[in-house]
Amino acid sequence: MIAMCNGLKNHDFSFRKLQNADFHDLTFENVDFSNADLTGANLENCLCRNCNFSGTILRGASLKGTDFQDSNLREADISGANLFFAMLEHADLTKIIHDNQTQFFDLYCPAEGPLIGYKKCFGFKIVQLLIPADARRTSATNTCCRCDKAKVLTIKDMYTLENYNEAVSYVDSEFIYRVGKWVVAENFNPNRWADSTGGIHFWLTRKEAEGYM
Repeated sequence: MIAMCNGLKNHDFSFRKLQNADFHDLTFENVDFSNADLTGANLENCLCRNCNFSGTILRGASLKGTDFQDSNLREADISGANLFFAMLEHADLTKIIHDNQTQFFDLYCPAEGPLIGYKKCFGFKIVQLLIPADARRTSATNTCCRCDKAKVLTIKDMYTLENYNEAVSYVDSEFIYRVGKWVVAENFNPNRWADSTGGIHFWLTRKEAEGYM
């Protein structure tokens, strides 16, 4: 194994056999992993700046919190890998290979039909939302989802369950949720890999919403 303190720059790992390698918390810059075998490798919390993972085998790899922005994952195999909170915005995901064992790559919320969502607002208020079937919805690589419109069903105190008529968004103080009213996010960003961006953020369970912040 090559000794690495905090990271590696301009290195060629292409076609290398690196099964179960432990690279967690490292910074890679302009590193070529193309066609390497990283089956079962640990790349948790790595920062990959302009790295090449094209054709790389990442089956069963732990990619939690890994920043792949601006990296090339074209035709990489992430079957069975865990991508919880991995950052994929601006990454090349063309023909990436994944399966039903790949965690947090597919859309987390239902792609079709109406659903119920929950969000936490100022004052420990939990808002219950109806996301209609025609609402655009998306998610990145975690349990937080976004939609462009929803109807407010209930607003309750997180601890006492006391009912309220309105609640104020954490992000935008002018975005008000009112019971029985529709809310529309005009700034909804359809790019699912842009996590902290425009849209009504929600969770699929009340417990997840309560844990926010």
